[in-house]
Amino acid sequence: QVQLVESGGGLVQPGESLRLSCAASGSAFSTYTVGWYRQAPGKQREFVAGISSGGNTNYIDSVKGRFTISRDSAKNTVYLQMNSLKPEDTAVYYCNALRIIVGVSSVYWGQGTQVTVSS
Repeated sequence: QVQLVESGGGLVQPGESLRLSCAASGSAFSTYTVGWYRQAPGKQREFVAGISSGGNTNYIDSVKGRFTISRDSAKNTVYLQMNSLKPEDTAVYYCNALRIIVGVSSVYWGQGTQVTVSS
């Protein structure tokens, strides 16, 4: 079992930065692929960024060059550094942990943290 707790959201102005944290409790978090997703009002949840257990990262095009995902295995935490924020980044951001072993998937979600970008 893995429990995920997001933090770091808030209200910022366009162009400012935030760093989201996804803190995990439970065993073997470093073996999970972790993703950040977001859901804006009236829209479907979408993938934003992901990091594998080996440290490989990927991003949706709209955040490339602005967002950086990283992980600190010693702290069991994954971060999403968000720079040059735009109003369209406004959403609830969720952390997701995924692991597949011998065809069996384990998937966990956090409760989400609100990010609002507005002047």
